[in-house]
Amino acid sequence: MRLKDKTAMIVGAGQSPGETVGNGRAVALLFAREGASLACVDRSLAAAEETASLVRAEGHRAIALEADITSEAQIAAAVAEAEAALGRIDVLHNNVGLSIAGGDSAIETFTEEAFDRVFAINLRGMVMTCKHVLPGMRARQSGAIVNISSMAVLDMYPYVAYKASKAGVVAFTEQLAYQNAAHNIRANVILPGLMDTPMAVDTRAREWGRSREDVAAERNAKVMLGGKMGTGWDVAYAALFLACDESKFITGVTLPVDGGASVKRG
Repeated sequence: MRLKDKTAMIVGAGQSPGETVGNGRAVALLFAREGASLACVDRSLAAAEETASLVRAEGHRAIALEADITSEAQIAAAVAEAEAALGRIDVLHNNVGLSIAGGDSAIETFTEEAFDRVFAINLRGMVMTCKHVLPGMRARQSGAIVNISSMAVLDMYPYVAYKASKAGVVAFTEQLAYQNAAHNIRANVILPGLMDTPMAVDTRAREWGRSREDVAAERNAKVMLGGKMGTGWDVAYAALFLACDESKFITGVTLPVDGGASVKRG
């Protein structure tokens, strides 16, 4: 019960279609099992409600909220609704992101439209969500923010907007940490590596016209630790640590959850 009596807002709590659990849904389920009451936010209310229903089925408290994070007005409304329903937001977990589904590509075929779309979702939306959650946290002089970036920041990732926007998430999280430490608010960022999630595997299989098994096997072969991708649960357990009081003296940290990719050289 590491989050007993805490409330958490999970942005990106739904997931795209696929055979495995996504990072956001895994985080929601684990946070609830550890005692948190949840606001599950997603651009698709049906996806948010599916996650919230899974949480409630286990006997925990969760509400579902709809918000397109490219709209500051919708973000502000979701934060207000979450605070009204739960009383406050102790933990903010930002999980939203996309790459090839937003039109991202190598520089030769990259477009202005893809840049704007990916940055609006991956970076601007996260900034605006923090903007509207921070006043409540500052008023209470406590809070924990966990942002999801990507190992693409450090790796030789081939597509332009995802890498650049996720690097922005790291810099923004560091800024959150040093600007809010005096308010007893911590901010940390996770870099997931190759993950077996619907966004990472099933979306690629659909976009590339390949089987899921083929895409998964190709990604597994690149993983140094055990030759197998991580899962949404690996991200969720890292997020739990950064959200709970066990990490009360940790802020501004970038934590790879990557099967050793960040220490692989040559």
